[in-house]
Amino acid sequence: MAIIQYFRKTQNLPIRESHKVLNLKSISKDISDIQIEQCFYIDIGEHKNVSAEELNKLEWLLTDPLDRHGLSKSKCLDKKDNNSILIEIGPRLNFSTPFSSNVLSICKSINLNFVRRLEKSTRYLITFINNDMLTAELTQQLTTALYDKMTETVYTSPLLSFKSQDIKESWYEVDILGRGVEAMKEVNTKLGLAFDEWDIENYTNMFLKSNRNPTTVECFDLAQSNSEHSRHWFFKGELIINGETINNSLLDMIIETQNFSNPNNVIKFNDNSSAITGFKVKQIKPTKSTGPSHYITEVLNLNLVFTAETHNFPTGVEPFSGASTGTGGRIRDVQAVGRGGICVASTAAYCVGNLFIPGYDLPWEDKSFIYPQNFASPLRILIEASNGASDYGNKFGEPVISGFVRSFGMMANNERREWIKPIMFTGGLGTMLAEFTTKLTPYEGLQVVKIGGPVYRIGLGGSSASSFEVQGVNKTSLEFEAVQRGDPEMEQKMNRVVRACVENPGYNPILSIHDQGAGGNGNVLKEIVEPAGAIIYANKFELGDPTINALELWGAEYQENNAILCDEKDLELLNKISLRERCPVLPVGIVTNDGKVVLTEDDNPISENGKYPVNLDLDMILSKVPRKVFKQSWQPKENAPIVLPNLTVIEALDRVLRLPSVASKRYLTNKVDRSVTGQIAQQQCVGPLHTPLSDVAVTVVSLFDTVGIATSIGEQPIKGLLDAGVGARMAVAESLTNLVFAPISCLEDVKCSGNWMWPAKLPGEGAELFYACKAMCEVMKQLGIAIDGGKDSLSMAAKVGGENIKAPGSIVISTYVQCEDVRLVITPDLKGPRQSHKSEEASYLLFVDLSGGQRRLGASALAQCYGQLGNSSPDLDDPSMLKKAFKSIQKLIKSQKLLSGHDISDGGLITCLLEMAFGGYCGFNVDLNKIKYSSSKNIIDILFAEECGWVLEVDAKNVDQVLLEINVPVYVIGRTSTYGNKSRILIENSGETILDIKLTELFKMWESTSYELEKIQSNVVTAEEEFNSLENRLGPVYSCNFELNNSLAVSDLSLKVAVIREEGTNGDREMSVALFMAGFEVWDITVQDLLNDAVNVDQFRGLIFPGGFSYGDVLGSAKGWAASLAFHPNVKKSLENFMSKNNTFSLGVCNGCQLMCNLGLVGEINESNTLNIDDPPVIMCHNKSGRYESRFSTVKINPSKAIMFKDMDESILGVWIAHAEGRFEFRNADVKDALVTNNCIPITFVDDQNISTENYPMNPNGSPGGIAGICSFNGRHLALMPHPERSVFTWQWPYTYGLKTASKDGDRAPWMQMFYNAYEWCSRN
Repeated sequence: MAIIQYFRKTQNLPIRESHKVLNLKSISKDISDIQIEQCFYIDIGEHKNVSAEELNKLEWLLTDPLDRHGLSKSKCLDKKDNNSILIEIGPRLNFSTPFSSNVLSICKSINLNFVRRLEKSTRYLITFINNDMLTAELTQQLTTALYDKMTETVYTSPLLSFKSQDIKESWYEVDILGRGVEAMKEVNTKLGLAFDEWDIENYTNMFLKSNRNPTTVECFDLAQSNSEHSRHWFFKGELIINGETINNSLLDMIIETQNFSNPNNVIKFNDNSSAITGFKVKQIKPTKSTGPSHYITEVLNLNLVFTAETHNFPTGVEPFSGASTGTGGRIRDVQAVGRGGICVASTAAYCVGNLFIPGYDLPWEDKSFIYPQNFASPLRILIEASNGASDYGNKFGEPVISGFVRSFGMMANNERREWIKPIMFTGGLGTMLAEFTTKLTPYEGLQVVKIGGPVYRIGLGGSSASSFEVQGVNKTSLEFEAVQRGDPEMEQKMNRVVRACVENPGYNPILSIHDQGAGGNGNVLKEIVEPAGAIIYANKFELGDPTINALELWGAEYQENNAILCDEKDLELLNKISLRERCPVLPVGIVTNDGKVVLTEDDNPISENGKYPVNLDLDMILSKVPRKVFKQSWQPKENAPIVLPNLTVIEALDRVLRLPSVASKRYLTNKVDRSVTGQIAQQQCVGPLHTPLSDVAVTVVSLFDTVGIATSIGEQPIKGLLDAGVGARMAVAESLTNLVFAPISCLEDVKCSGNWMWPAKLPGEGAELFYACKAMCEVMKQLGIAIDGGKDSLSMAAKVGGENIKAPGSIVISTYVQCEDVRLVITPDLKGPRQSHKSEEASYLLFVDLSGGQRRLGASALAQCYGQLGNSSPDLDDPSMLKKAFKSIQKLIKSQKLLSGHDISDGGLITCLLEMAFGGYCGFNVDLNKIKYSSSKNIIDILFAEECGWVLEVDAKNVDQVLLEINVPVYVIGRTSTYGNKSRILIENSGETILDIKLTELFKMWESTSYELEKIQSNVVTAEEEFNSLENRLGPVYSCNFELNNSLAVSDLSLKVAVIREEGTNGDREMSVALFMAGFEVWDITVQDLLNDAVNVDQFRGLIFPGGFSYGDVLGSAKGWAASLAFHPNVKKSLENFMSKNNTFSLGVCNGCQLMCNLGLVGEINESNTLNIDDPPVIMCHNKSGRYESRFSTVKINPSKAIMFKDMDESILGVWIAHAEGRFEFRNADVKDALVTNNCIPITFVDDQNISTENYPMNPNGSPGGIAGICSFNGRHLALMPHPERSVFTWQWPYTYGLKTASKDGDRAPWMQMFYNAYEWCSRN
């Protein structure tokens, strides 16, 4: 193995490195200078003679386009004297990073096949004012601050090899026959198997009965795939509380809810996801799965899919990787439903301990608490876990459209309760073809096939590590091994394979599919072949590391992998799809019919010595395992009443509005894609300032229809600390008070996923879980809704010092149901003042009170903010009242009688009202005296109690009708007042002023915690810009200066366009739909099709490069994609021929825009139309904020030569943006001047006064002059960072103020005109 090195000095520090530099300087004030460079280590194997051409390609890939001479074979930084230290940090060597995997994919596509691995380290040269301060202790402190010990390591000298020294022993037999239980106990400790006494006795007896010794691989297998994490023993087990046996298991109780709800489930409790009946809709699909083809429409019968799970232990240990792989695992659950599912959108949530944000005091956080070293801090978990989940979804192409956050750590019932072990929750929405709902039962001769990435030595023992009843008692080295590795690009390629099979004309070759997750191959391969059995060949797997042994191959929870069963005749079809999508598809075994699963290490199914690493009887380990018995004692809690100081409302608000569960979640929504797929009708953000407040999330199931899926979340774990039953009932109630704002088919159609996160194995907690489950089931039966699936995580405790710190027991209810019309969804932002500014009549505010007049403060946000729980919590005292009110509000939404609405939850009535005001940027006048029948006259109780209910905004003319329809207590409590930053919040009680304050003052209070978190995770300057802008905004007013016109769509004229996608492209489907609706014949083309000469671009009038993350953008945005096209002579020539024609056009959006800039296809194109990759005039750089930006931005269409913007000048439109590198930079000033002079800047970001801006966040990336897109001098080639293809329907716009909706084109938004213009131009030319 030969390693070559390249070095690259870092000129402009990425934000992550800037924060590290600031951190180092805070550790030592004696640091005078910090310089940073990157080092690329390249394993070229035995390849001795690298040609000059090969080196040129490699160096082009590694060079920073802004610093073309910055790459060197010799290091730029070196320790020169005793005043400095040099620290080098790089990835741990036990597995290739996703960075390396993506670089290798690029190298493979441009024939640099000698590159076997390429990793990147960072070298820090730290210089001090004098060397007296440089102690070994300080060096250690600085080093520790620079790296994540779970995924990175310190390189004390340059790498000479990627070989990891830590090669494990192979498998051996455990001497049960000779030593019995003692042998099983020994292997349990050695391998960290998390067996309890029941497990040890059961498995020992199982092998004694079989009269054979198990192998270490089999023991490891049983620990993973039969762990609590995988098999849910507690929910299926026998429970004895205070000596009394509970008749039904928890799972039986949950399943019984199905008898009280509509029978609309097509899958429940028996697959990777659940599903309900959906809709018949028109959809586009390619005519061929194995090669280039055009799209056609077909009416498909789609079921609606939902799943949810948590990834708590890995997220606590390594937050970014843990959350990203949690997201990936849940995505695979949607993929693996039935015979293949399609991912649409997701939800995400985080529960962590006290944050202790530096320089930002939250007075309720107890500074005396200590935290363990083997878990990341709560603050780091919140930021890095949300980064990891967001990054995975952004790259895969799955939007996050709902979620929640909690931070909690305090003394409750005389013990500390805190999320030391965090909750990382992820839910997934999808669809599946009704005809592929049922998996086929395995039968002899079927092929067992693995699809996805290679085997890595990672995630070893993850499910058993997650099953210890208290985290932090396992050996640290074993917790290192449980850390996982997320590669969203590989998951995306695997998703393409599944989709290609599902869409394959005629038939679907996937007969059964199962996701690989907990337990690795050992679990997925056993379950997919049950009950038939199979023989699996270890030598047929693709290994990411040649030293992987049988135990690691069988047990590693490496990600991005699924198993399928198919007929042998379909292997050829699968292979063609595999090659086209560049995703490994490997037959690894054959279904037998002997009921055993056997792993053999060679091609011979019969072992010479009769011994195999695995030879297990499926019946014994999956079906005939006896139920576990759990004995619990329980006694009622003694809770003290709340004792609050003499508070003013503003003092209370100053705490409550900063509590993470109440405060703005802008720090989360800004960095996660909420628009990819184009199917999102309602995500988190609403109103003129795109404020994260939505109660419900909604997607369409097809871009050709307005029917969809609605989902919501309910969880109230702090109330559960007072009474587990109350916490469960209030979680169910909250899920419905959130869901009500989408027009659904009916309440009884609502199905739920129940996710339980509980320290259930600890004394008394299993009983608490039982009471919560019982309460949940009872209330669901009364409401007519049901559970159809879910997951549990029952080891929610961590060892801190010598103490077990339990997390609050938590049940998260995720609803999902048919949405009849996504256009009718109601959002929380007040609308009256802005909509009715010309009339005198403002809108009215109605309080729907489901509390029976109760005003209980127990377990409220206010109580938490004063370090208390109290003894009496809100409860759902009358479920029938909720049911009646839900149905009334549904009727009002469908008859369009409501302007806005919001549920009362954390923070109480006042928070509900204020959030509606923040969302709408409006003021209101409220009189509390209008509320009748209140058990308390105390203003604090009335305002901050979190009793069930809603506030509705109703137009003056509809108030009487709404009051008549709602047949539960409802009060007109006030009116909206004015719009804008001068608006005031006025609350009175019988003429006495309770609160009179500027809207923006409270708005910034509510935003302040988010702002503090933004400063830590992004550029401090942009975080400050956005925070300060909140009090000066006017809000956008959209205007469309043209009529939508598609007059020249000619039905018999075939105008072909190619949508060209690369590995990691994720925006091609919504782009294809927009082009299809404009009249084009749209072709699905992969770069691999071009490289294989499977298609000639000469036949196309337009080439379209859609958005995504080609190769993960690992060496710069779209750089790998550019290399794939430019370094292949035939492809390069065909593109140049295309450019030279006068009747062709091209469009690049987001990653496609970055590609066009890399290729030199915008601005002044060479006269010879040659691609210009060595010196492109326009370079795309990182956003000014230093991170991915997801926004609904306002742009202005300028007079320009761009053919696609013909006659659209001066329009002010909202548009989705979603990118990390969107800042236009220019090789020199002349380049930009030429673009301006030649009218080649057709679109710019503008502020609320419609002036081009560089101010953040109106300009989300910091491009000079607000540039959002550029075109070629001839106007035919257009590169845009915004996503018009995700904004072609008005229901995709989160805010439409000022936009006139044209009836002729129904829901089509002004952006459709771009695509109409392209069609018209092609038909004229």
